[in-house]
Amino acid sequence: MTDDSVQSAKSALSKIRNIGITAHIDAGKTTTTERMLYYTGMSHRIGEVHDGNTTTDYMAQERERGITITSAAVTCEWNDNRINIIDTPGHIDFNIEVNRSLRVLDGAIFVIEGVAGVQPQSETNWRLADRYNVPRIIFINKLDRVGADFYYAFSTLKEKLDIVAIPLQLPIGAEDKMVGVVDLVEMRAIVWEGDELGANFHYEEIPADMKEKAEEAHQNLLDTALAADNEAMEEYFEKGEVPLATLKRAIKKGTISGEFRPVMCGTAFKNKGVQPLLDAVIDYLPAPDEVEGIRIAPPEDEEVDEDFLPIIPVEPEGKFAGLAFKIISDKYGTLTFVRVYRGVLNTGDTVLNTTNGKKERVGRMFQMHADKRQEVKSVGAGDIAAFVGLKDTVTGDTLADPADPVILERMQFPVPVIDISVEPRTKAAVEKMTLALQKLTAEDPSLQLRTDHETGQTILSGMGELHLDIIVDRLRREYNVDANIGAPQVAYRETITQAHTETYTHKKQSGGSGQFAEVKIKFEPSEEKDQIIFENKIVGGAVPKEYIPAVEKGIRNQASTGVMAGFETVDFKFTLEDGKYHDVDSSALAFEIAAKACFREGMKKASPVILEPIMDVEITTPNDHVGDVVGDLNRRRGIIQNQEVMGSTVLIRSQVPLKEMFGYISHLRSATKGRASFTMQFHHYDPVPRNVAEEIMADRR
Repeated sequence: MTDDSVQSAKSALSKIRNIGITAHIDAGKTTTTERMLYYTGMSHRIGEVHDGNTTTDYMAQERERGITITSAAVTCEWNDNRINIIDTPGHIDFNIEVNRSLRVLDGAIFVIEGVAGVQPQSETNWRLADRYNVPRIIFINKLDRVGADFYYAFSTLKEKLDIVAIPLQLPIGAEDKMVGVVDLVEMRAIVWEGDELGANFHYEEIPADMKEKAEEAHQNLLDTALAADNEAMEEYFEKGEVPLATLKRAIKKGTISGEFRPVMCGTAFKNKGVQPLLDAVIDYLPAPDEVEGIRIAPPEDEEVDEDFLPIIPVEPEGKFAGLAFKIISDKYGTLTFVRVYRGVLNTGDTVLNTTNGKKERVGRMFQMHADKRQEVKSVGAGDIAAFVGLKDTVTGDTLADPADPVILERMQFPVPVIDISVEPRTKAAVEKMTLALQKLTAEDPSLQLRTDHETGQTILSGMGELHLDIIVDRLRREYNVDANIGAPQVAYRETITQAHTETYTHKKQSGGSGQFAEVKIKFEPSEEKDQIIFENKIVGGAVPKEYIPAVEKGIRNQASTGVMAGFETVDFKFTLEDGKYHDVDSSALAFEIAAKACFREGMKKASPVILEPIMDVEITTPNDHVGDVVGDLNRRRGIIQNQEVMGSTVLIRSQVPLKEMFGYISHLRSATKGRASFTMQFHHYDPVPRNVAEEIMADRR
């Protein structure tokens, strides 16, 4: 690239914002996104979640259920800037969509409900954003609702998220009398008027009864923002005042560094507060080249401190590098969503998938507007686009110029905790179902597909009942696969609690060359969670090195069927200590068979246990039902963590085995006359009590 073209590309980069909108379910994420699209001219009507006609919730299941399931990408323009928005789900079953979206975004809007304040899924998403150092703005929404309280919701930010939150606005009026906001940056009131869907508003003096509070909040904003910007602080000391541009620069600097989190407010449903929120996205969230960039992944077999990994800055010059963060299969084929970090890519170019070593040709590229698409001929650093033509790329893969084959930091995916069996109703549908499930699991890495070795059934594992319900619905609607679906089952696991060393000899002679292999393997618990660790301690050629991989393969394959109840065995280490071989009769197959048998015998003597998923459960219930709810949780083997009184309701935090939570929503509604609600997410695996283990094993016989 020439100097002029580089400068032009950098100028264009400064006018891009890649943001996500995330929140607890029903806090108003999709409604806020719809208003943004309307005010930026991207849509000519405002879609409503309750009407099932929103732009970003375009799947049939989303429109029917009124929830966001996938992260939809939309592009819009605001004040000569391009904003790529990803509207993410609020339901915990679809948390992977939030995870992989935050992974590739430069900023985020956290929508907080004005009545409840910070809710559990917001806390979870906040921690994910912390992991990826995503700068964020907070929008306290639904301030028109009965019981809405900006100041209470604001107080939960410090209490639940442990952050320094600074209001940039204060609401004017409360509940159905909310008419606008006080702008604490420019010290003026913004008031919406008429019924023009929020398009008309005007500026006026701050109401007299709010002036003192506004002055105090403005001074607090000044003090906090200037502390994040030394140059702005010096300018303030020299001149005794802070120019507007300087204050905005200081707010942006503090937002990007995370020293504080700016807070906006409004009611998206009543069309108040969204235009200033769009302004804040441009003013305070970073352009792609204003953030750290992305780290290069270390080799898989090396443990490297993350802080010492090299970083690729977002820049238009240099060899192309991008990250595939989402796969969608539709009637037109497979779309691979890619965030570009470096360089430029043109239609028809060939890229190297550095994760699997395969080259891919990019057929066409699109900018997406939910399920509508606009073809583009090239994409550059900072862009998010959908590629067509990639056959061997999955979520989390790096795409790079073959001349500079970097691998970008890998994505982390949650552990599925619930299983269903999926069986085609006719033999003719077997291949059709297999292909459909392969496509669905390629789209969603939190789905896992396997075959139960004991029953031969196809098992689909996911994050929750709703997650799997949606997948089954898509299987039937989109792929026309009619299948028998088993009842949801807990995804149990097995592990060992003591060390044991087992020697096993495999010997078979049936005329001609036979089979011979002997292995001595030590099995022991491992502190490395969700991993199986192998160590080879063979010396002197007791087992020839060409047979060592067969031993490892045999153990890893056999670990999929545990010795207690046939569940996957995890969190253990096995060490090949000794063995014997025969010059003629030994083979890789013989050592693999010996290793499998050694596993079956040895693990029985290492004090095996069954593990069950333990869920974090949060229940909000009226005061007069607390005793019944707590008593019921105790009967479900739950452990109460704490209780928090919130006016006339109580928030009960507990940890409960997933097995005990099937059908809980119906029971809770009945016990509290429909007045209580709950959220649930996976926390950890724990050994089951002996009596429960016996029940599980009896059911598996």
